Amino acid sequence: MEHQLRHSGLVISAVLLASCAGSSVNTQSTAQPEPAIQEAAADELVVTGSRVETRMGAPSALSVMAPPAPPPGVWNVPYQDVGRDKFTTVAENAFKIVREAPVSTFSIDVDTASYSWVRSSLSQNVLPQPASVRTEELVNYFQYDYPSPRSAEQPFSTNVAVFPSPWSAGRKLVRIGIKGYAVQRSTRPRANLVFLIDTSGSMNAPNKLPLVQQSLNLLLDQLDERDTVSIVTYAGGAGTALEPTSASQKEKIRAVIDRLGAGGSTAGAEGIRQAYELAKANFDPKGVNRVLLATDGDFNVGITDQNELKGYIEREREKGVFLSVLGFGTGNYNDALMQTLAQNGNGVAAYIDTVGEARKTLVEEASSTLFPIAKDVKIQVEFNPAAVAEYRLLGYETRALNRDDFDNDKVDAGDVGSGQTVTALYEVVPVGGRRTMSDLRYSKPVSTGPGPAGELGFVKIRYKLPKSATSRLITTPIDRRAEFASFAQAPRDARFATAVAGFAELLRGGKYTGTLTYDDVLRLAQASRGPDEFGYRAEFLDLVRAAKGARTMAGLER
Repeated sequence: MEHQLRHSGLVISAVLLASCAGSSVNTQSTAQPEPAIQEAAADELVVTGSRVETRMGAPSALSVMAPPAPPPGVWNVPYQDVGRDKFTTVAENAFKIVREAPVSTFSIDVDTASYSWVRSSLSQNVLPQPASVRTEELVNYFQYDYPSPRSAEQPFSTNVAVFPSPWSAGRKLVRIGIKGYAVQRSTRPRANLVFLIDTSGSMNAPNKLPLVQQSLNLLLDQLDERDTVSIVTYAGGAGTALEPTSASQKEKIRAVIDRLGAGGSTAGAEGIRQAYELAKANFDPKGVNRVLLATDGDFNVGITDQNELKGYIEREREKGVFLSVLGFGTGNYNDALMQTLAQNGNGVAAYIDTVGEARKTLVEEASSTLFPIAKDVKIQVEFNPAAVAEYRLLGYETRALNRDDFDNDKVDAGDVGSGQTVTALYEVVPVGGRRTMSDLRYSKPVSTGPGPAGELGFVKIRYKLPKSATSRLITTPIDRRAEFASFAQAPRDARFATAVAGFAELLRGGKYTGTLTYDDVLRLAQASRGPDEFGYRAEFLDLVRAAKGARTMAGLER
């Protein structure tokens, strides 16, 4: 029970705020640090090159030394901002007519940032902004019990199930589930990691820099003597706080992490550039070379244009250095930028709102977060017009690809980490079912379709092994024999994923979910909860209950 409570965003938020109140970043102490300690820290910073110059030539606030205590009687107030969170608004996928557009193509997505953001919002009794809700990220927050692949040479197993939609009579859901090969800890590749840490003034809040420090210390415990860690920090400028160091020297690394302080503007692009240079200087052609960016995404110095940053990260990705992003805080959280960075850096985007989420992402799922088993993973589904009249993909709007992108190995796509599961759901209207659109006057008559009459469609998965430039192909038919007569008979994990997807669609406005309510979601999720070792599914039930009574952002302004 204690372990489960640690992972509950609804329970831990107040605890986290209290526990971080004594941090060096938010201290209320009036005691001055001993001069000898300050001088020793400053000397060390000069040696490691951590003291940097801003563009104005003055010493930067960026420093791994704790900021000085405020004068007696003065509070060190954390940075606060409201209403500057940035999300990309994307229209929900609509239904498509199979005879007009039989092929659906998209990139795999294993990010989970949206789920954590939803939890953070609901913990404050506020409904999340619809633009912040990405259905696939809520669904893929959970692991599902799909069969494991047999070897790393074919690193995926594919599982397909078809069952009635619980919110639209006469329609069906197609669940496509894949599971990645789990790399054993003893045989995993060496990790060359660069922690790129935002130490600007906007990170001076209990749920930002102090939580970054706790999170990276948790990750450090998962590394060993095979791995190296470097640290780059940035505020008004950027500098190396720790040269490449064996992860066996944990106390040395922790000392640097624990002395971080926040202040100044945000030269994020310069930090990214220096982090990549450090990763390339210690590059291991047989290992994993990754920059791990921890930030609220508020870049305001240097290159701030998403397209310019995207181009730079794409070029570095081709050299074998990948980028993952850990987001923190609210008020000025730039989700739009962080999604761009992670998607083009061959890495995951996670949002860390609690210590429990840090533990999930960086301890329990450390292998999947850090060690890819496949890259540029794409899915293409061709529906049979003799069996399916219309279809709609739930989520993955920001991962859509053109049909011809599927066979083009030059087109970037998502990556799958060790042991990860990925789930996609389609809602389909069978031929003869209740349509969302009528036929056009001059539409072509129904053909028998290219596939056997017993197939609803055909799934193709294209991927590359981590060190390969050439893709491989896996195919699976959507066979009517995979169809279940009732929703209750569908696999338990498929029913739970459906409940999560329905919840996400309701948060986005419920345009396509018919009469589905939060109470229906609760009923579906409770009936399919299954084993729940860490309490994540129980927490989901709490989130649905919270959403029933939560206020909108507009409601807060009144």
